Amino acid sequence: MFSQIFDWITEQWVEVLATAFGLIYLYFSVKQYILLWFFGLLTSALYIYVYFSSRFYADMSLQIYYVIISLYGWFYWSKGGQNHSILNVSRASYKTLTACLIISMVLWYAIFYVLQFTNTDVPVGDAFTTATAIVATWMLARKFIENWLFWIVIDFVSLILYIQKGLWATSVLFAVYTIVAVIGYFEWKRNMKTAL
Repeated sequence: MFSQIFDWITEQWVEVLATAFGLIYLYFSVKQYILLWFFGLLTSALYIYVYFSSRFYADMSLQIYYVIISLYGWFYWSKGGQNHSILNVSRASYKTLTACLIISMVLWYAIFYVLQFTNTDVPVGDAFTTATAIVATWMLARKFIENWLFWIVIDFVSLILYIQKGLWATSVLFAVYTIVAVIGYFEWKRNMKTAL
């Protein structure tokens, strides 16, 4: 049995390493440590390969976006507060949330349309998680607490998709992501109250 596990880890080392970095990224996200962006960049770079190999083309493209947004988030968290101070957690305005939902829906349709020209077998789910994750990551970079509500839904839908595809290490990662997204929401909410 141990030799089978070792063989699987050896064969899937990129996915396993990406999963490990993803867990570090998640911990740092909840705790609001700026190093989350560095580990997010590493995770995304590795997942470009994993998703390409599994024919999750929209998710693969999303990882390229994550590499770029990781650089933006790192800069914004270090310089984005008032007078270039530390950025605090805040609530998105009604106007911002409405725009985020509309952009998510438009992106979902656009990505789904593009995926019709590929050999993916999960176009609806892949398009949904990709579209909403684009918006949620931007919200994370701006430290809007509502990003966690987006991630709860995204991570749960992703978990179902990855189980269907047999990406077991990634499925474990997204099960943890779903739980920690709930924890992250309440942690950031508590942080908002103490910052007042």
